[in-house]
Amino acid sequence: MIPSKLGTLCFFFLFIHLSHSATERCNRNDKKVLLQIKKSLNNPYHLASWDPKTDCCDWYVVECDPTTNRIVQFNLFSGNISGQIPATIGDLPFLETLVFRKLTNLTGTIPQSITKLTNLKILRLSYTNLSGAIPSFLSQLENLTFLDLSFNNLTGEIPPSLSLLKNLDALHLDRNKLTGKIPDSIGKFAGKTPDLYFSHNQLTGAVPRSLGDLNFTVLDFSRNKLEGDASFLFGENKTVQIVDLSRNMLEFDLTKVEFPASLSSLDVNHNRITGNLPDELTQLNMQYLNVSYNRLCGKIPIGGDLQSFDSYSYFHNKCLCGSPLPSCN
Repeated sequence: MIPSKLGTLCFFFLFIHLSHSATERCNRNDKKVLLQIKKSLNNPYHLASWDPKTDCCDWYVVECDPTTNRIVQFNLFSGNISGQIPATIGDLPFLETLVFRKLTNLTGTIPQSITKLTNLKILRLSYTNLSGAIPSFLSQLENLTFLDLSFNNLTGEIPPSLSLLKNLDALHLDRNKLTGKIPDSIGKFAGKTPDLYFSHNQLTGAVPRSLGDLNFTVLDFSRNKLEGDASFLFGENKTVQIVDLSRNMLEFDLTKVEFPASLSSLDVNHNRITGNLPDELTQLNMQYLNVSYNRLCGKIPIGGDLQSFDSYSYFHNKCLCGSPLPSCN
């Protein structure tokens, strides 16, 4: 009787093992790569669910496609992670979303192996301590719709090749240590016109004239060292909604600017802008306006939303007056 019971018990455990193997969705190669990534990151607690005995489609941070069961999302967010982005991340060929975000101990440069991820649509490497230049090889990721490299320690110039990303909806390069001029190619995107976020860098020179040919929605070049004319960014037939050029050294006559009806937010504070506030501003549905610390003159037009903003939106100009500032003499 004992051998019979022992045989039954062995068969039961074998059946359980085979049943588990048959029901595991995770691709064997993907699982192997993920375990290599975990090892490269020194087996952090954040990846404790990555047990080789379990189905990797059930692990935290990653997600499998419901049809192919291949890993399509990798979202490592706000964990106690040290080290560098493992080169093996490029061995997840079906990946569509790759996120390393709010990982302050993540260092090193952006690995070239990322270019193997030809299906990648979202690349978000932000709020880390990544350094080095923005690699021009990122332009090889032709399917990207969202590229976020903000809040890092990236240096050097903006690669002109980024304009080859024809499917891009948004480009975030803000809060780095980028230098040099904004390349002329940024105004020559081959496909869509992405929202551009280049603020809080050390960019110099003039805003490229080529940007005047684009019909963008959001443009944030604030807190750089840009100079010269930027009035060509506006136009009666444009569809721009949000423009932030604050804290630069831009110089142009605001009187001559034609603002599009779509404009809802304009911030040009701390520049060298001259002229008057155009009456056309009263026709716009403005949700935010700041023209302070410039060289503007004349009476603030009455009407629209212009009087809904407090004096801080207008003060420290050469001779701007009228509500909400003191009345004109």
